[in-house]
Amino acid sequence: MSHPAASTITKTDGGPIAVAITGASGGFGRTFLAQLKRLETMRASVLVDLDLEAASSLLNELGYPDTSWSICRDAVEVSNAVAGGRLALVDDIELLTAEAYDVLVEATGSTRAGFTFAERAIDQGRHVIMVSKEVESLSGVYLADRAKQAGVAYLPGMGDQPANLLALLGWVKAVGLPVVAVGKSSEYDLVFDTSTGVVRQLDAELHAPELAELLTLGDDRTATLDARAKAVAGFKRAAAADSCEMAVVSQYSGHVPDVETMHYPVARPDELADVYALREHGGLLSRTGAADVFSMLRLPGEASFAGGEFVIVETGDAVTWETLRQKGHVVSRDGRYACIFSPYHLMGVETPLSVLEAVSGHRVPAEPRQYSTLTGRAERDLPAGAALQVAGHHHEIDGVAPVLRATADTAPDVAPFYLLDRTRLVRPVAAGELITLQDIDGFDQRLWDAFAVGRELGA
Repeated sequence: MSHPAASTITKTDGGPIAVAITGASGGFGRTFLAQLKRLETMRASVLVDLDLEAASSLLNELGYPDTSWSICRDAVEVSNAVAGGRLALVDDIELLTAEAYDVLVEATGSTRAGFTFAERAIDQGRHVIMVSKEVESLSGVYLADRAKQAGVAYLPGMGDQPANLLALLGWVKAVGLPVVAVGKSSEYDLVFDTSTGVVRQLDAELHAPELAELLTLGDDRTATLDARAKAVAGFKRAAAADSCEMAVVSQYSGHVPDVETMHYPVARPDELADVYALREHGGLLSRTGAADVFSMLRLPGEASFAGGEFVIVETGDAVTWETLRQKGHVVSRDGRYACIFSPYHLMGVETPLSVLEAVSGHRVPAEPRQYSTLTGRAERDLPAGAALQVAGHHHEIDGVAPVLRATADTAPDVAPFYLLDRTRLVRPVAAGELITLQDIDGFDQRLWDAFAVGRELGA
């Protein structure tokens, strides 16, 4: 994977790249702002956030001098601040003028706000780095096409799993390795302490001493995976964020899940080439080209996969890959498959790479298409009048399971998952049913129209 060198790429006028950040006070915004302090090639010029107090506190925590930023209440104040080399803080997107920035990094996580911000930036002739995967999964195809027509870049942000996985996938394809599966690990590892029989996921714990006998796959791989899943059934392992991220990967790559809920095997990294083999070779997959997520199982003190990304490939020459196995690479027992992986995603620490790509044209990913659709399936009977709202750290909807389906196999009236945010059911939806456009009231028509355009582009 090659990236532009931060020390050599700047704007054509020789000055630093001016970056506007929306949703700046969130976790991603913080990591990005912290990294920007280290770079001479770019600078934060405008922060757009509804909570200016939080944004101000964040700048203070990161060591930005008080003289380096200003809270601005009108366009004149913004222009004066940016012209004077200061960072402008605003709570109204209308104050973000084209002259104030070169690249927008959208990190609100809000489909309605993020879509509005990205569309405005494109209309202003500015590049967009889309960090909000919720926006991307719903309207990314439309926004990418609109950016293309405007002659600006629209890119997923490095530092989040989708862009990192797409970069890894691009490397794999460039060297000519046939792809069997693509994926990532879930956000939190399962850490098993053999001395106590306790397995921990973040702050939650379960007593599961049976995992001690399941630390290797054994001859019957699927039986071992089933037993592991049963042992940790008390944990919530699947998250809407995972499905959303794999929806973004699907848009840019064409890879869709093997099953709509994804397999989520409990696995160790050195097992992935065996786990993601075809069924006839002892693995989980019914076909090649699948997108999936796994839960990492490790012991205390072992390195984490850190929410990283993987690509399973067909190996080819047996002697080559036996040599690579001896060097420590992950190769399946039968030698048919190998796992290429990157055990990290560093959030905003990596996002400067995307900013440089946008300005330099160093790398432009394939045009996204709506190969898959992230939809919502009722987990229980939902009554008419039920309010649906995205909430929580993983941006989920109570009572609605996110499922990722091939668009070709999904009826055109099925509502995308994040279109359901802040809507109300106008009729009952039975457990197991996909929620359709006719089931909801109060959805954002702009977002539906953008999704529909994107779906037509991908037909």
